Amino acid sequence: MKSFLRFLGKLIGIGAVIYGILFAVFYWDLDGKFMYYIWEPMMVKRFDNMKRADNTSIPYLQKDKVAPDEYTQIL
Repeated sequence: MKSFLRFLGKLIGIGAVIYGILFAVFYWDLDGKFMYYIWEPMMVKRFDNMKRADNTSIPYLQKDKVAPDEYTQIL
């Protein structure tokens, strides 16, 4: 019984620590600050420098069709 109570106490303690960490993260909006100051600049740096085809230089009639006509026609 004593070992069970010790285990239960440790489990409650670990849960309290996790709860405290999550409370601090959401109270001070640390997740939003991480996204704004760290994650978004990394993604902008990566995806804004990708080479892409210039879609404005292709005439409209020469563009690839998204789906065949048989799927887009209404019967």
